[in-house]
Amino acid sequence: MSNILGFLLCAAVIFFAGKKLSFYGDQIAEKTGLGKAWIGLILMASVTSLPELMVGISSSGIVQAPDLAVGDIVGSCCFNLAILAMLDIFVPKHQHLFFVASPRHILSASLGIVLMAMVALGLFLPSEITVIPGIGIMSIAFLFIYLFSIRILYRFESNNKAATAVEEEHNRVGLRKVVLYYILFALVTIAAALAIPYFANGLAEQTGLGKSFVGTVLVAASTSLSEIAVSIAAIRMGSVDMAIGNLFGSNIFNVLILVIDDVVYTKGVLLKDASDIHLLPVMAVIIMTAIAIAGFTYRSPEKRFLMAVDAFLILAVYLLTMIVLFYLS
Repeated sequence: MSNILGFLLCAAVIFFAGKKLSFYGDQIAEKTGLGKAWIGLILMASVTSLPELMVGISSSGIVQAPDLAVGDIVGSCCFNLAILAMLDIFVPKHQHLFFVASPRHILSASLGIVLMAMVALGLFLPSEITVIPGIGIMSIAFLFIYLFSIRILYRFESNNKAATAVEEEHNRVGLRKVVLYYILFALVTIAAALAIPYFANGLAEQTGLGKSFVGTVLVAASTSLSEIAVSIAAIRMGSVDMAIGNLFGSNIFNVLILVIDDVVYTKGVLLKDASDIHLLPVMAVIIMTAIAIAGFTYRSPEKRFLMAVDAFLILAVYLLTMIVLFYLS
């Protein structure tokens, strides 16, 4: 019972802090003139992925449970895309999410597919080449591809960003205060995320569901609560591009977390010690992202029902993946 209560408490704290991060992230975008798509892609994505980072470090470095660490990352990527699909419900006036949003998100979505394909390759290969003891060559590849992706995205956003005026002094003062609040709620998120693996590990042992399923479904859902809070709040504030940028950016940042997890994991190479069952959600992420890219490309202006067809398909792939994963576990 204590594991359940502890798990739910940590999840509630992450959700509350995520709502605050959305508000102050929007303020930072307005005061700095960096643009909401870029803020969502880099700043919001990295901070809302802090739960995954802390859970990964705790799972792989302290608990030494590679299935919890890898399951949390690939499960979070899956869940983020399910959030993306569900955001279509909150877009007002029967408008389609992918029509309202900027098509510039296609680039970050495509880079996310490349990174997830590399994760699939790392899980599939029968053996891993280690660069230094305990760190595989795939982790080095993840790091370089991530840095390359961020550089491309920065240059792309810079070329599409309108010039902004210099901030006045009172705006600079306001910015400092906003940043401090942003850091405060980021630290609250970190504290809650650090405790989750202990409760998750206990739940996996008590329920018999296995660490792969618990990591991919329960832990991933709880660490993605910040993304839910940020995304829904951003949609309600009219910041559609910040919401979408946050989700695609989180998926890119999540792969970088695998590199950190591999470094702190001391029993071997992280992806090789994790179960091959994680290939299922990895492939689901690739399929769901491809559907999203098709939606951005086709850009249907309206939806006839509660959700557009492409958003419904993304959500259906997620649900089917979780059902199959449950039976396999």
